[in-house]
Order: sequence, then structure tokens, then C-alpha cells
Amino acid sequence: MRKTDQSREQKRPSPQGFRRVLGVTVSCLALGWTASAAAQQVDPPQVPAPAAEAPAPVKEPIAAPTAPPPEAALPEVAPIIGDEEFEKAIPPISAENDAELDRPLESIADFEKRQAAEAAKADDNEAADTTAGAGTPEVDGVPLPALADGDAVEAIGDAPISDVELAAPLPPIESFNVEPVVFAEQETDRENVSVAYTVQVNGLDAADDSTDVDLADLFGDLSALYDGDGKGDNAAMVRARLTADGELMQRILASEGYYDAQVSTRIDRQGRERGQPLTAVIDVVPGKRYTFSDIVIDAKPTVPPTLIADNFPLAIGEPIVAERVQGAEAAIALKLPEQGYPFAKVGQRDILLDGATGDGVYTLPVDIGPRARFGAIETTGDLAFDAEHVEVLARFERGDLYDSRMVDDLRQALVATGLFATVAAEPQRTGESAGDDTEYVTMLVTQQAGPPRTIAASAGYGTGEGLRLEGSWTHRNMFPPEGALIVRGVAGTQEQGIGVTLRRSNAGRRDRTFELVSEATRSNYNAFEAITGRVGVRMSYDSTPIWQKKLTYAVGAELIATSEDDYDFTRGVRDRDFYTIFGLSGQVGFDRTDSLLDPTKGFRVTALVQPEGSLAGRFSPYARTRLDVSGYYPVADNIVLAGRVRVGSILGAARERLAPSRRFYAGGGGSVRGFGYQQLGPKDPNLDPIGGRSVNEAAVEARYRFGNFGIVGFVDAGQVYRGSTPTFDNLRFGAGIGGRFYTNFGPMRLDVATPINRQPGEAKISVYVSIGQAF
Repeated sequence: MRKTDQSREQKRPSPQGFRRVLGVTVSCLALGWTASAAAQQVDPPQVPAPAAEAPAPVKEPIAAPTAPPPEAALPEVAPIIGDEEFEKAIPPISAENDAELDRPLESIADFEKRQAAEAAKADDNEAADTTAGAGTPEVDGVPLPALADGDAVEAIGDAPISDVELAAPLPPIESFNVEPVVFAEQETDRENVSVAYTVQVNGLDAADDSTDVDLADLFGDLSALYDGDGKGDNAAMVRARLTADGELMQRILASEGYYDAQVSTRIDRQGRERGQPLTAVIDVVPGKRYTFSDIVIDAKPTVPPTLIADNFPLAIGEPIVAERVQGAEAAIALKLPEQGYPFAKVGQRDILLDGATGDGVYTLPVDIGPRARFGAIETTGDLAFDAEHVEVLARFERGDLYDSRMVDDLRQALVATGLFATVAAEPQRTGESAGDDTEYVTMLVTQQAGPPRTIAASAGYGTGEGLRLEGSWTHRNMFPPEGALIVRGVAGTQEQGIGVTLRRSNAGRRDRTFELVSEATRSNYNAFEAITGRVGVRMSYDSTPIWQKKLTYAVGAELIATSEDDYDFTRGVRDRDFYTIFGLSGQVGFDRTDSLLDPTKGFRVTALVQPEGSLAGRFSPYARTRLDVSGYYPVADNIVLAGRVRVGSILGAARERLAPSRRFYAGGGGSVRGFGYQQLGPKDPNLDPIGGRSVNEAAVEARYRFGNFGIVGFVDAGQVYRGSTPTFDNLRFGAGIGGRFYTNFGPMRLDVATPINRQPGEAKISVYVSIGQAF
């Protein structure tokens, strides 16, 4: 029920006093003003009116008679004169009685000529009557001869043509030549004509100092006068801009609670004669600033009772600011569905202003609707998968208190599958009680399946890696639900390959993925040349941009058959060998960053363990281990310091018994920039890298972002060692600078680096192009 002061109701003005404020009808009450105005009202003295003649009586019009109805019986009326007597009374019409009947009709031209002659004769007779008794007209004392009847007409109609040019025939249209008009003075170039002006705002300082918003700056951003850069085509244009800016100033002041502000505009032309610009002047009288004297939320009780009050930021005594009012209402509309009220609706606000005191009574009706809990999930439309799989994607269960954030999350997860043209998730009332004064709501998912096939391509370049092109064809729902078939191909200067992947996304649990991979590749790097076949299986629980998880994991197994060359130090030649490797893998990640693709704060830790062994001859087990740690710290809003450390070790086997592709290497765009791909560490006599059993890497970046672009300065360090324990000595450093272009799927990266203390055979400059940050 709305609270209303009875005295205020008694003094409410007439409907003519209402006006629009903040998009609602607001009554402008001037308490005391109405009563005093009424008390001062007196009858004006009566001034007698002058006597006037009595108006003539007005005759009433006589109504026209109406026809009698068809069924009316009318009396017989005798004729006044008979037909025979009437015929005898009419004289006969014939040529014998009137000779004019046999005369032929004159032509229209003769008729008009005769009419003109008769009219001229009548004018002459009238002129003669007017001048009768005045004597004969004379010119220089000579009497003028009189004209006979019809002379005037004949003289006008048959006047001779004295100008031979008028009698000459017109020239042909083709020979008609129009000479351009030549002006005595050239027209002024209108492109250079403009009116210069300056802008002057008076009286805004007091209001500007009392608000949190810079009113002058806000006005300057929106002003038509300032947007014109002090130039207009003419004075009328300057006046139009000034008028628009006056209305703009009125709206800006009203948005900050100055509803009685007076804004006037004028153009000051002083100094115009001396060549000085016009001055567009805006005079402001802000008046009083209205504040909330009472805040009334018209709503039923909620659970908890202070749910609305705790999330409604407006307070009594603060100014009535449009942005804060709209923000407070949006907060209520957002918070109620998050706390179990899916059907809550915020009504139309009402603000009652008192012009005498500057107070405002704010009333907001809120229909909270029923408190609800999640019930069943139903789906309709052109289905990509059924309701059972939708339940796998949902992060809520039946009986959980309704939360709109969980609904938004489900909607985003459905979109992330890539299987829909459109998809919607909305609550539907059921009326089924869920206890505790709540009811179940059904989540209705409306699906419109989209094209399931995708063709994708990517490209990259790195010093030592060369150019690399990768393309793929994917059917994302070949084995519903979300069973994808992926065919992938790689074509590069150093690597070529083809692979097929069967992947089940959201397999029994959201963001859990099963993959079965089969691929064949050919690699030709300085470190080794290999032809490899691989079959692997992997299960992972990963983070996604929609749901970034603190803890992730992955487990898998793989069987590798590869033919690779390696340098034989005993014989001094590169020799090829065949390796058959079976391995397991386990990975655990801990993520406390703020973004999966472009973090600006927090840290990440990832640990990888890969026990594997060679199946050639006797089984030779060993373990590959690696630890990656990265951190991010925002120095300013647009500057981030980032760093990473990597440590790796292979335990249980000598380097010579490891396939070259299973050893550790360092150098390149994802490792130590400034060096070629895999160029750090032990080398053979030909200065080709041979890999090692341990590695360490470190990097520091300063990332500066401006808009969708960024600049990165970095220093990288790292080394590869023969033994299984990294010694952290003989570290090599590289430094460089990079550019970033930020997109909605992550930054595109271009880095240029050079090695510090460059050694023979090392490139002066290395270039790296890829998608995503370096780490």
C-alpha cells in the first residue's frame, strides 16, 4: 500500500501541474503556494460597457416542406387549366412568324467579334456621357477629329506592323543559341563562407560542484556547438545548434535532480564588426536540487525479509539522480530472480515532487511473484539432443532454489556446443508445491538445430619451425549427443600430417571429454627427421571460457610407432632407428586467474607426468615429468606484468635410449624467444640440436594494452641439459618486443626477438606469429 501524506493530498494541484521526470509522471506540488494564491485572488473592478443599439430581430428560417410518405392517401385536386386551353394559349413557333429562325448560326469567331464591338461601343457611349459639355478635346490647341462608330475597333484590330522583326519568321530551334549571362562580379565561393563562434556557459559551476558527474564535461561531449568546432555555415545554423544545446542542458540538469532549472540562450554579436566571432551564450540558473524525502517499495514480503532493502542502493536524503534511480531498479530486477523469484517484475516508478521544499516521494511497485525451485527439464523444437543431455549440461538439480545465473549458465553451455542456430531456456510455472511456500518450475529449452559441420583453418610462422598451415573438417554431432568426427591435416615447411579424431563432449558430465585419436605425421627439423604413427585415448575435465575451473585434470594412454634419425657419436654419422613406445599420461592443473584466454591477475600451476617405455627388445621404462607455473599482476588498468617458469626432467633412461622426439628441447615462440625452434641445449658436431633429459625456462613480460591493440616487451631465458636434473647454469637469454591485436577469441600475436650474447650460427632476429598469448 502506498504511503501518502494526507495534508499533501489536500493541497495537490490540478492535473495541469503534472510533468514528466525520469520517464514517469511527477506531480509538482507547491505547498502553501496554492492557498496563498487563492487568498490573494480578488474580483477585478467592474467597468461599465458603452451602450449599444439593440440588435435587429433574427427571422427564423422557414423549413422546407417534406414529401408525404408513399402510402399516404391524398385528396383529388382539380386542375386550374385544362390541357386543351393551355395548348391554345401558346402561340405557334415557325419561320413564318419569326424570320430569325431560318437564319444560319454565326461562327464562334464572328460571335466574339460582334460581342467585342458592342462592348467597345458601350464604352464609347459611356465616355461621351461623361465628357458631355466639356467641349471638343484638343492637343496643343488643335481639336481632335471625332471617330465614327466602329473606328476604334477597326484601328485596334487591324493596326499595321511597323517593326519588320516582328513580321520575320522564327529561326529553326536547332540554330537557336543561348549566350551565357556574364556577371559584372564573380560570385563568392560559398565553400569558404562560414560563421565563426565561441561557446560560453554561465551559471553551471554551482550545480557542477554539487554533483559526482562533471556536468561541463558531459555537456561538452554531447554538445552540437562543440561538435561544430566553432564554425557554422551561417548564423541560422549557429542558432539551431544553440537551441538544441539549450534543451540538452535542461535534460542534463534534470537528470541530476535540478528539475526547476532555467536555461536561456542568446547570441552575442558584440565585436562582430571588428572581425571577432559570435558568442553562443547559455545562461543557467540551476535552482534547487530535489532530494528523496521518502522511499516506498510496494511489494509483498520476501524471503529473506530484507532482500529488496539490502539490494536497493537509494537512500532518503540523497539527490534524485536519474542514473542511480535506473540502476537501483535494475538491481532489484536482477537480484530477485537470482534469489528464487523467477517471475518478479518491477513496475512503473512514481516520484512526487514538492516544489516548495525540494522533496521527492519515490514509490516503486514490485510484483515478486511466487518463490520457486528448479523442477523438470523439457525441450521442444528442432532438437540437436534430448532433455536428458540438457540435464548433463545444467549445473542445478531438481529442488535447488531457482537462480537466474544458473539458467544463464545453461544457456551459454548450450550455445557453446555449436549445435544450435537458436536456443532459449525459460522457466514455466507448474503450480506444483515444492514445500516451504515454494513451487516447482519447469525449465523449457527451445532448440533450433543449426548446421553441424564446420571447416576451419589456421596458420602460423616461427623461426626454425617455418610456415605451418592446418585445416580441419568437423561434424560436431555425428554420434548424438555431441559425438564429433574430426579430420585434420597439416601442411608446413617442416611438418606434414593427417589425423582422425572421435570426440565425445560433455560425456556423462559437463566439460568432460573422451577422445580417440589416430594420426600419421612427418617431421623434418634440425634436431631429427621422423615418420610417426600414433593411436591415443584421452579423458579430460577442462576449463572453458564459460566455466573456468580451479581444478582440471586429464588422463590418457598412447601407442607410438616412429622411425627417426639420431646422431651416433661412436660412428660420427646420423643413423635411423625404429621405436615402439607405449605410455600413460596424467595431468593436473590449478587455476586462479581471471581469464582463460587473456589473464591479467592470478596464477596457474600445471603438473604433467608421463610414464612410458620402449617396446623394442626388452621393455625399458622411464618417466617424463614437467611443472609449469605462471603468474599475472596488474600494475595499472592497462599494464600487466606476467611471468612463467618451466622445469622438466626425464628419469630412468639414458638419452641415447630415448627416441629423439621424446627428449626435451628449448627455443622458439612457445619456449625461449630469440632462438630458433629447438635450438638450445646439446648439439652434435654439425651444430644440430640433439635434445636432453632436463630443461628449465623462464620469461617475464610487460603487457600494455590500448583499445584492441597492445605492445609487449619481454625477456626469456632457458637451457636444456644432458642429465636428468636441470642445473640452471649456462642459461641463454633472449629479448624482444611484440604486438597484440585483441579479438573475441583471444589475442593475435606477433613477436620479434634477438638472442643476447649471440653465438655463431644463431640468427640475429627471430619472428613468431600465432594466436594467443605466449603464456
